[in-house]
Amino acid sequence: MTDRPLWQLGAAALSELTRKGAVGAEEVVGAAIERMRAVNPGLNAVVEDLGNAALERARALDTARAAGAEPGPLHGVPVTIKINVDQKGHATSNGVAALKDVIAPDDAPLVKNLLDAGAVVIGRTNTPEFSFRADTDNPLFGRTHNPWGRHVSAGGSSGGAGAAVMAGIGALAHGNDIGGSLRFPASANGTVTVKPGLGRVPAWNPSQKAERGMLAQSMSVQGLIVREARDLHDSMPVLIAPDPRDPFHVPLPWRGAAPETPIRVGFTREVWDHDLHPEVAAALDAARDALADAGYAVEEISTPGLKDAAIEGYRALMTEVSHLMRADVEAMGSGTINAVFERYFAHFPPYEPGEYLRVIAKRTQHARDWALRLDTHPLVLTPFLPAPFFAPGRDAEGDDGLRDTLGAGHWSYSMNYLGLPAGNVPARLAELPQGPVPIGVQIIGRRWREDLVVDAMAAIEDRLGRLCEALWARG
Repeated sequence: MTDRPLWQLGAAALSELTRKGAVGAEEVVGAAIERMRAVNPGLNAVVEDLGNAALERARALDTARAAGAEPGPLHGVPVTIKINVDQKGHATSNGVAALKDVIAPDDAPLVKNLLDAGAVVIGRTNTPEFSFRADTDNPLFGRTHNPWGRHVSAGGSSGGAGAAVMAGIGALAHGNDIGGSLRFPASANGTVTVKPGLGRVPAWNPSQKAERGMLAQSMSVQGLIVREARDLHDSMPVLIAPDPRDPFHVPLPWRGAAPETPIRVGFTREVWDHDLHPEVAAALDAARDALADAGYAVEEISTPGLKDAAIEGYRALMTEVSHLMRADVEAMGSGTINAVFERYFAHFPPYEPGEYLRVIAKRTQHARDWALRLDTHPLVLTPFLPAPFFAPGRDAEGDDGLRDTLGAGHWSYSMNYLGLPAGNVPARLAELPQGPVPIGVQIIGRRWREDLVVDAMAAIEDRLGRLCEALWARG
C-alpha cells in the first residue's frame, strides 16, 4: 500500500486506495481522527470534533462498498468544514459568540457535494469573527496557531482550515474567500489552494435570514485548501457540481479546452506602497524558473491599473458592508473586531452613492483589461504579499498593522473584485530570525480556467517540492 502514515497522504492517493479496496474508509478516517486529536490541542484549528460521527459514516461507506455500491470519487477521504458554512445539525457561528446557537437546518451545496462524493467530515475549523480578518482569533473559540510555530499567524479567515490540513488533519480543508481568505492561510501555512472564479462553486447557507449584498455574492467564493496541488484536480470537480439553490452558478466542466503550447505566463514583481522583500523576490524567481523548466514561456509584463482595481474593489465592498453588516458587527462583535472594522473603514473609506455607482460601472473596464491581458498570457505569476507572512494579531495593531496585512493585499482582493481564478502555492521556506515562514506566490488564470492554474501550481510543486515534507521533517 504505502510506507507513509495514512494521515500524510493526499486526497488523490487516499481515494485510489479506498476505491480499490486496498484500505477501508474506516481505517483512513480513523488515522485522520487520531492525528487530529494528537496535534489539534496545540493548534486549535478544529473547534468542533466530529470524529465519532465520522467513524460511523466511514463504517457505513465500507459496508455499502462491500455490498456492491459504487464508491464515490472521494470515497472515505477525511475533510474539514469551516464554521461559517452550514452543515446540517451544527452551529454556523462564524466565530461570533452571539451566533453559537444558529443550527443549520440543512447542508450548504458544497457540503452536500462533498458528502455525495463519499467524503467524510471529521471536524469544523476556526475562523475570526464574521470571517473578516487576515488572522484567526475570536472570543468564542480563541486563536488558531500555525503549525510552523507561534511566531507566524495562521492567516485568515480560513486559518483553521489552513493550519489543520498542513498539520495532517484531513486531506481536504474547506474554506472560502472574499478578499483572500483561502490564499492568506495557504500562504501562511505553506499549503496550496485555488480561489475559484465568479460562479464556479454553488454557494448558499440554508440558515441565512436574508440574501447577501451583490458584491459579497460576486466576490465571495468557496474552495479547498490542500497539501499538494494535484489534489485540487481530484476534489474541485466535486465541489463545482451544480445545485439549484444557487441560481447564478456556472455549470461548466472542470477541464477546459487545451490551450496553445507553450503556455505563455506573464511574470511581474510589482507591488504598491511597500518594498518587495528579498525572500518574496527569491520565491518568485524560483516559481518562474520552475515554470520555465516545465515548458511554460515566461515573459515579464506590467499590470497598469491593478492597484486602482484593488482599492476601488475593496472600498466598494466596504461601502456595502457599511450599509448591510456594520450594525451586526457593532451589536454582536467584540471590541477587537469593532476596532479592526473601524480601521477598515478608515483605510478603505466607503463611497457616496453616486461615486459608488460610477466605481461599480468601471469594474467592467478593469475586468476587460484583464481579459485582454489573459488573452495573450493565459496565466500570470505575481507576488501574493510583498513581505513574508506577519505575526499573530498584527492586523489588530493599529494603522501600521492594518497596512502590513490587508493593506498589503492588492494582489489578493483585486482578483475577488474581478472574479478571476487565483491560486497560491508555496515556492520557498524563509528561515527568518523569528523562525521559519512559508512564502506563497500567486498564479492568476483566465476566467473559468482554474484547471490551468492548478496545472501550473503542480509544475512548480514538482520542481520545488511539497512544503509539508519540510514541516514533518522537523518533527
